[in-house]
Amino acid sequence: MMPDVVPAPSDIGFMFGTRHGVDEFCSTAYSLWQARMFGKLLISGGTTPGEQRSEAEVIAERLIAMGMPASSLILETVATNTGENVILGRKRIAEVMDLASIKTVLVIGKVCSTRRYLMTMKRHWPEVKVYASPVNYFGMPTARWNEHDDFRARVVGEFSKIPDYVQRGFLTEVEGYPAYPDVCLKTTGL
Repeated sequence: MMPDVVPAPSDIGFMFGTRHGVDEFCSTAYSLWQARMFGKLLISGGTTPGEQRSEAEVIAERLIAMGMPASSLILETVATNTGENVILGRKRIAEVMDLASIKTVLVIGKVCSTRRYLMTMKRHWPEVKVYASPVNYFGMPTARWNEHDDFRARVVGEFSKIPDYVQRGFLTEVEGYPAYPDVCLKTTGL
C-alpha cells in the first residue's frame, strides 16, 4: 500500500489535492520546490462538501504565503477523485506546457494512497516516469500505521477499494512491484 519510492528531480510536480493534512502537504511541496525537485507544480483538487473553495485553491494560497511564486503553480480545480486528478490535471498542464517535454513527474500525495496514485498515473499517463514524495500527516511512523485509528482506517480502505478499481479499468498495476493482492496480504496480514 505504501511502497518506498524515492523522490527525484522531475519535469513537474503533481500534487493530489486534499483537505486533510494541508499544512504537511504544503511544507512538503515547498521544501521540494526549494530543493529544485521541480519548477512547476500542478495542484489538482475540486471542492469538497461544505467548502466553497477548491482544494487546489486552498493549497495554492498557503504555498504562495510560504513564498512560492504563483507563476510556479498550475491549478486544476474541478477533479473529485484520483482518476479525474490525473485526467484533468494532465489536460490542465497541456494548456500551459508542452506535454511531450514532460518525461518525469514527482507525485505528492497521502502516504496511505501512494500505491493507488502510482497505479492511476500508470493507467492515465503511462509514458512518464513517476517518482513520489508521500506525505504522512498522521503523526505516526509509517511502519506503525496499524496503531493509529485514522491511519489504519485509511490503509484498510485503500486495500479494499483497489481490486475493484483495477477490475473497472481505473488503475493499472505498476511494473517493479509485486502484484497488488500478494504484497498487501504478505505485509499487512489482511
